[in-house]
Amino acid sequence: MGVSRSSFQIHAAGHRLHAERIEPEPADPGADGTTLVFLHEGLGSIGQWRDFPSLLSEKTGLPALVYDRWGYGNSGAFTLPRNAGYLHDEALDGLPAVLDACRIGKAILVGHSDGGSIALIYASKHPENVRAVITEAAHVFVEDVTLEGIREAVSVYAATDLPKRLARYHGDKTDLVFRGWAETWLSPEFRSWNIEDVLPGVRCPVLIIQGIDDRYGTPAQVRAIERQVSGRAEALLVRCGHIPHAEAREEVLEAMAGFIRKCLEEGEKVRG
Repeated sequence: MGVSRSSFQIHAAGHRLHAERIEPEPADPGADGTTLVFLHEGLGSIGQWRDFPSLLSEKTGLPALVYDRWGYGNSGAFTLPRNAGYLHDEALDGLPAVLDACRIGKAILVGHSDGGSIALIYASKHPENVRAVITEAAHVFVEDVTLEGIREAVSVYAATDLPKRLARYHGDKTDLVFRGWAETWLSPEFRSWNIEDVLPGVRCPVLIIQGIDDRYGTPAQVRAIERQVSGRAEALLVRCGHIPHAEAREEVLEAMAGFIRKCLEEGEKVRG
């Protein structure tokens, strides 16, 4: 068992995006065309997932798509200031265009932080296209701890080599990426951001993963998602920080793979 990876460009929603396709060898014959789609966090990129998408693809036998969202990694740059509704834009304009361009009809969305929020919004509006959602450190509302963590990150960015480390992934877009994240979340307009109203529209199975020591969110986010989605919901609290797939890799990998296998074996359909 292994995987192959290939890079390509997507032109979606008017933007040039960098992507990678992962193919398991051999593929699971029961996958029924389902593809894992990875949605990175607010400072993330393909590279920052490291080998986790390949490992999950290999364990499940499912092909995967990993891409740099608009403005990140090797994709085209966005402009500032960012719209306070940028997560809705990504979910309702960007992601549908990516899936169409890649001819993905059925997806299991794996979203980290911002990517988890995008996955939930998309799943609520396109239930027919989503077989399951897995979130890590997803936000559905703004918490004080989130803003405190971002303010601390701003100080770290100004005083350490964090810009240099992020530049390995974002190149000359690094300042845009960091400012687009920090300035948007810390803006007065964003303080009332809340997507709890979309959660009842999420009818597929959902695995909600949260680090107990996450400095950007608390288990209140998990409880809100678990309580309000319409599909079967499972919660997993892990002894780690904001990046469970890196900080508790084996535990998270096994939990995701087991959840996906259950969804495939049971043939769970979107609940009407």
